[in-house]
Amino acid sequence: MMHTAVASPTLSPFADSQAQLLAGVAVVDLRIKWAVARARAHGLNPQDEFRGLYISDDQITELLGYDIGRHLWSANGHGANGHGPHWPELIANARTHWQAQTRAAREAGVVMRLDKLTQAFGLTLEEVEAFLLVLAPEIDPRYAQIYAYLQDDVTRKRPSVDLLLNLLTDNFGQKLQRRRLLGDNGRLLQTRLLQREGDKEFLAQTVRPYAHLIEFLLDDDQLDPKLEGMAHLRPAAQTPLRRLSADFVARLTQVYDGHAHPPLFAFYGSYGTGRQEAAVQLAEFCGQPLLMANLATMAAQEDDRDELLHRVLRDGRLYQATLYLTHWQAVLQDGRPPQSLFAELLAYPHTVIVAAETEWQPANARRQRPIFAVTFPTSDFDGRLAIWQAQMGDEPGLDLTAVATYFRFSPGQIEDVIATAHDLARWRGETLTTEDLFAASRAHSNQNLAALAAKIQPRYTWDDIVLPTDTRNQLREMVNTVRQRPTVYGEWGFDRKLALGKGLSALFAGESGTGKTMAADIMAGELGLDLYKVDLSTLVSKYIGETEKNLDRIFTEAATSNAILFFDEADAIFGKRSEVKDSHDRYANIEISYLLQRMESYDGVVILATNLRANLDEAFTRRLHFAIEFPFPEATDREQIWRVNFPPETPIAPDVDWRLLAQRYTLAGGNIRNIILAAAFLAAEQGQQVGMPHLLHAARREYQKIGRLIDDRLFAMPVTGY
Repeated sequence: MMHTAVASPTLSPFADSQAQLLAGVAVVDLRIKWAVARARAHGLNPQDEFRGLYISDDQITELLGYDIGRHLWSANGHGANGHGPHWPELIANARTHWQAQTRAAREAGVVMRLDKLTQAFGLTLEEVEAFLLVLAPEIDPRYAQIYAYLQDDVTRKRPSVDLLLNLLTDNFGQKLQRRRLLGDNGRLLQTRLLQREGDKEFLAQTVRPYAHLIEFLLDDDQLDPKLEGMAHLRPAAQTPLRRLSADFVARLTQVYDGHAHPPLFAFYGSYGTGRQEAAVQLAEFCGQPLLMANLATMAAQEDDRDELLHRVLRDGRLYQATLYLTHWQAVLQDGRPPQSLFAELLAYPHTVIVAAETEWQPANARRQRPIFAVTFPTSDFDGRLAIWQAQMGDEPGLDLTAVATYFRFSPGQIEDVIATAHDLARWRGETLTTEDLFAASRAHSNQNLAALAAKIQPRYTWDDIVLPTDTRNQLREMVNTVRQRPTVYGEWGFDRKLALGKGLSALFAGESGTGKTMAADIMAGELGLDLYKVDLSTLVSKYIGETEKNLDRIFTEAATSNAILFFDEADAIFGKRSEVKDSHDRYANIEISYLLQRMESYDGVVILATNLRANLDEAFTRRLHFAIEFPFPEATDREQIWRVNFPPETPIAPDVDWRLLAQRYTLAGGNIRNIILAAAFLAAEQGQQVGMPHLLHAARREYQKIGRLIDDRLFAMPVTGY
């Protein structure tokens, strides 16, 4: 902090930041003039055209005669040649006058950026003058020429450490002491106000300011260019509440009462739950701008991560900003932040907010600064519906209840979905529909699950599947269960009775081709949700713990996908839990238990498909909401399957006998679909309608494929009158 002198009553204060900055440069300008005077008087001959290009014997002889610490143009504390102005006195008077004007301007309420910088980092007067000496060529290019002259090298237009020390003092003992000002542990370099460059020895290294500091000092609000795309400065402004209640904001701000140190907030929550809005409100409460920084993008720059964080902290101090660090989990190590980073955050003089999706705890450290954990949960059905209704206003014909039921969105995600839905409607040139809201909701659900499972686009309807009446009714009951969750869990209070997830789990058991996947497809289309098919056999690993990791990735991504999870080949992992005879049996049972735990805590729809229900553990099936059998189709069902699997556009020959095909071939629906498709290709190649010859030939090929016994009578054309 600069020491100040009492201002004269007639002293005029600085009008703005620029006036104070230029007056400060005028002070160090005297030091530069003194140095030039000494240089001219003690060896730097401006008339020597070869000066700086070689060192003569006479110069070496002269240097050998100097005392330790005396340089070529040193005057050992005296004026040039001992005569002329007494420079130290001139400099001291100018400095005192500058300090007095600064104090007068501060008392008059003038905001000066150099004054703010000095106070923000607690700089001494020596540090301020060193900073201004480095800054001088950025303000006036003529200083670059002067520095080249003083360094006896036309290519060195920025000051070296040695030149700066010689400008600050003409006393060798003081020069040794002031080396710390420009050392790695010095405040000017630690706070990233100045930087040293070059691979030379310490005294020969070049010193320069960070690029944007001159703009800051001239009242232009810029962040370090290195932070572009990683950090953003939001000016203080009154912002109306959109996602948070006034009571919630009041609870946040009341923690400032009675605390000498500003708090550190740990915000927990997912995207769109209002964390950023809360940070904005806290910054406005403190009357500060908000500096937002993305730690995930910084962490990706492994070599520069720490340096980027230092620059964020420096710019935060420059602008006296509330600090908001997102993706905090990117820097956590074993659930805790690095000790050095956390110590710097605790030392930051203003409010700090770190936002993460998972909880964390600091290491046991002595600290005076309070830390408050604040959770931002995703809204329940009533909250989601209220947000939808508030955002959509009075637009008629929209089923907002269905959208709020099926998609567990945060307020921010709902805003994004509505914007996308309006874009879809405008693209068609029509009014907004519920289908637009569903399409936009699916688009804004987490799509990362597609990297772990196969996304199935629903294309079937209830008319496409042939099942016994009871099986079909059970499937419809599943759909109704999903639809009525808000009523049962919300209005009727069943959510208070359930400690775990409120999702729906079902088992589809039946032979291959009996319609399990098609039924899941129909349910997804009926509910307007995405369907992801997971082959469980690909998740099972022989390595201990790998199966659980694979399952964890699936359920973690599914938690924000708002999709139906369809696990095929479930008996690959859900077999009967065996008696523990060795370590392999024990770990196999752990895998099953882990999956049961994840299913019970999952809030979405999970469907398990198996060919052999008998292989499933009874304790496992007891935890399911539905267990639906898909029986092998009888002859009457097979005839219906033959009929419904032909698209209405397909030309069918009059000789096709549906009943004969159903009675002759005891096949599941999947095999029947394969035969129909193969027959269609045969007929198309021959330019004919799909007839019995094509179907019989395709049936023979299907029998060959599945390893059935070939009886030529099964594939012969029927006798007339059959």
